[in-house]
Amino acid sequence: MKVAYYSPLPPSRSGIADYAALLLPALAERIEVAVARPGRFRREPTADIRLYHVGNDAEAHGWIVEALRRRPGVVVLHDFVLHHLVVGLTFARGDAAGYLAAMEREGGLVGRLLAYAVLDNKLSPLWETRPEDFPLAGEVLDHATALIVHSHYVEARARTTGFRGPIVRIPHPAWPVPEIEPAAIEGAPLYGCFGHLNESKRIPQLVSAFAHLRERRPDARLLLVGSRSARLQRLDLPDGVDLEEYVPEDRLWSLMAACDAIVGLRSPTMGETSGSAIRALSLGKPLVVSDVGWFAELPDDAVLKVPVDEREEETLAAALEALADDDVRLAMGARARELVEQEHRLDRVAEAYAAALEELAGGPAVDAQVLHEIARAVTEVGMDADDAALVAARLREVGLGDR
Repeated sequence: MKVAYYSPLPPSRSGIADYAALLLPALAERIEVAVARPGRFRREPTADIRLYHVGNDAEAHGWIVEALRRRPGVVVLHDFVLHHLVVGLTFARGDAAGYLAAMEREGGLVGRLLAYAVLDNKLSPLWETRPEDFPLAGEVLDHATALIVHSHYVEARARTTGFRGPIVRIPHPAWPVPEIEPAAIEGAPLYGCFGHLNESKRIPQLVSAFAHLRERRPDARLLLVGSRSARLQRLDLPDGVDLEEYVPEDRLWSLMAACDAIVGLRSPTMGETSGSAIRALSLGKPLVVSDVGWFAELPDDAVLKVPVDEREEETLAAALEALADDDVRLAMGARARELVEQEHRLDRVAEAYAAALEELAGGPAVDAQVLHEIARAVTEVGMDADDAALVAARLREVGLGDR
């Protein structure tokens, strides 16, 4: 079996590019993979099945959606909310009618009128204020022959939307932990938050909770690593908060290794998983997450979950305080490593992908190898009609007769 593999890859500064680059070599050890490349004049690879990594970024995934339109296939749905993707493929390219149609499909006449108001500058862009209310995943689901998802949350959202094809849930793979020296950063304790820093990462709430913690623990520090949205660039930061912009992979691991605990809040959720959270668990770092989406599905003994409600900052401050305890961090760190070993190990994830793709392509690739060996044996030793009939009957019993 041969798989055509559509995904952003490094040097794209995309979490999905990192994910795809991690998975690709492990998958290629198990099945034949042909990597598709963006470009108008590039020939699409021939394959038995096509695998499309789709996320909520038109710059990284626009060409992949265009390929999906031409040739339906299996979609790895990294985000359920694709509003930014649709805006980038329609309105941002001068296709206002396309955006209006997508909004009408999602929200009926009300959706179309809201889109009109946005285009007429009478309403703030919905992709900034309410994308979770209008996921706009319909077109991608229409062209998907099957879905691979990372959470029960996205599986349920897809079913609620009306997707009737096969859905396979495969955990996010974990990166092998490199040999690294923790960065020399002061802080007792030292907390870290990593990735693109925007409002959905609950940065204002985190900074406020940390400020309250620091009143009791003046040696505590908070490290924010990643590019910041325009709004967050105007956010006043209290003492004890350090900033670093986008960092290369080795620096990222070094900074995470230096932290006593990692904070990975997210609300509203777009249905995403978090590469930073997976890295933190791989390092055996205690993790604080919002109690939403995929994050809510993580085991309670491996992470601390913060509900998104009127007491969010208070609960978050209590979580940070709890993780100042060495024994708590030690126990949670051990459980985090155990979780990665059980659920997220790269070889297990690659095996799950290979098995899913083999089944979705119409039969296991290993069956083809079995049939090849049978044919070779028959050619070598010969077989009369009675023997051939017995072999054919046995093949039908195990589901290989037609093949």
